[in-house]
Amino acid sequence: MDFLINLGSSLLSFAHGIFGPGFCPGDWVWATLAAGALVGLLPVLGSLLVALVRKGTGNTYNAATISVFAVAGGFFVFLMPMLFTIGASEVFHNVARGTPSGLTAAEAQSTKQVFCGWVGQQDDFLGGRQNVYEVLVHPREGMLMLFVRIGLLVALPGLGLLFVWLQARAAMRRGPRWPGRLLWLPFVLMWLLTAPVTANVAAMMWLGFVPMSVLGMIPVLAVGPPSWSVIERSHQRPPPQQMPPPYEPPPRVAPYQPPVPQQPARMPPPTRLAAPREPEPDRAALAKLAADPGPLPFATGGPPKAPTGLWQNNGGRFQKIKPLGQGGFGTVWLAKDTQLDRTVAVKLAHAPDAETEARMLREARALAAVHHPNCVRVYDIISDSDGLGIVMEYIEGEQLADSVHENGVLSDVQAARLWVTMAGALTAAHGKGVLHRDVKPANVIIDPNGLAHLIDFGIARSKGDSTLTAAGMMVGTPDFLAPETASGAPATPASDAWQLAATVSFALAGSPPRGARDNAMAALMAAARSEPLTQLPRRSSHLRLLTASLDADPGRRPTLAAVTREMGAWLARAGQAEEGPVTKLVHRTRGMP
Repeated sequence: MDFLINLGSSLLSFAHGIFGPGFCPGDWVWATLAAGALVGLLPVLGSLLVALVRKGTGNTYNAATISVFAVAGGFFVFLMPMLFTIGASEVFHNVARGTPSGLTAAEAQSTKQVFCGWVGQQDDFLGGRQNVYEVLVHPREGMLMLFVRIGLLVALPGLGLLFVWLQARAAMRRGPRWPGRLLWLPFVLMWLLTAPVTANVAAMMWLGFVPMSVLGMIPVLAVGPPSWSVIERSHQRPPPQQMPPPYEPPPRVAPYQPPVPQQPARMPPPTRLAAPREPEPDRAALAKLAADPGPLPFATGGPPKAPTGLWQNNGGRFQKIKPLGQGGFGTVWLAKDTQLDRTVAVKLAHAPDAETEARMLREARALAAVHHPNCVRVYDIISDSDGLGIVMEYIEGEQLADSVHENGVLSDVQAARLWVTMAGALTAAHGKGVLHRDVKPANVIIDPNGLAHLIDFGIARSKGDSTLTAAGMMVGTPDFLAPETASGAPATPASDAWQLAATVSFALAGSPPRGARDNAMAALMAAARSEPLTQLPRRSSHLRLLTASLDADPGRRPTLAAVTREMGAWLARAGQAEEGPVTKLVHRTRGMP
């Protein structure tokens, strides 16, 4: 008890020294309110400690980090606030009884001053009345005063709990929320265990505690969440360590025995060998295939030569049916594979020049190494009078852009599925060293089952490829172009992630995140200047992640793996599966752009 009294008197003396005005209701009443404000700083310190630890550890929750969080909650939110509150109550209780209180004689004498008639002597007001439990369970005052007591002793602590909970959530941003319980559950326990405190002391301390809890949100938010790179590092598993083989003692040598002649035994039948297991594919070789297109089948100068060993279109395997669409780098035809009797899409170059054919061959090599259910597949390469043609999977459906314009924007659940599936397709492409570089609503096809497919890697290049548009042809759609690529910097996986986030934002808002421009040059300049994102879906649950993914700095954007985890967790909390339609079923058939 002496420890509590010393702790409480130290707090009250310090608070009286910094804030103890001599007017109603009294200097020591004001000092008690200031003491409550000082106690309100303790949970803020606990949340700050957790936020700072997570800046370096991200979402790594092991015994060490959980212990730090538990100590932060137990010490700063439960133990010290409870000891200070009970100690302050005991100080005034002893002053009212005339027993040693830890205050100096002058301080104890000043507590008997009267500043307001409804307060009377401060020592009696703060230490000689009922405690919290008695006031709420066995009230002696009128009904109006009981409501006031409930507001001061129940509503105020509940408001303090709200802001302690918000501080915990702010400290746990970009990660699971459950460790935040280690910060706000100790507050609930502290609140219950301070029921024996004098009611007026508790009321004044809560009056000081709550404003400080509100202001305490500022430093916790200022610390900020851990960077996406730290979060990504915390999700990477360390390589398994090879354990040394257990020690085996050397075999014992048996004593020599002369051989005993034996009858020739019947030879057992030959042992059947199990069928050899299929060797694992060489991932490095596949990645190298995508990263290194290899020698071209024609010289870079002079008229191009037809590649050898390719299917000829006339009288060959693939039969043209009708054109499906035309883009900046080629025309897409609907064709029939007469050998396998299936419908395919064939992308042919407009001009049979070395640059265009080199570009298409590189695209085919890169995409041939990518296999993902939501990514268009490449089957073959053919030769045509118009140049090289890439034979691709034909996906029946309509563009996401048309679907949004005709059927309306997507819901948060549909957008989350779109984000997860397209992020998976891009991750598979990036794993083979392939960049899409033109992710946009027109290059996302919604099939009749409502499932999304990423198509038209028309400007896709493997990592390390030089730009083939030396003539100055614009690469990418300006409205969905990442700021760094619009400024001339090389494209990266972060650029694809930006364009995918812009596509998801379009699906939720109905317009590009920077808004539409009158012409392509104006849109390109807006992208290069990183103009403000004025058309984000403000009411969407994904606004926070969209804002982070559309950051102008590629280093601050969440990776596609982080986006997949965030959206997967959001869908799980919403009780929805990651698999499912991203929009209404499509009734009309559209070809590839």
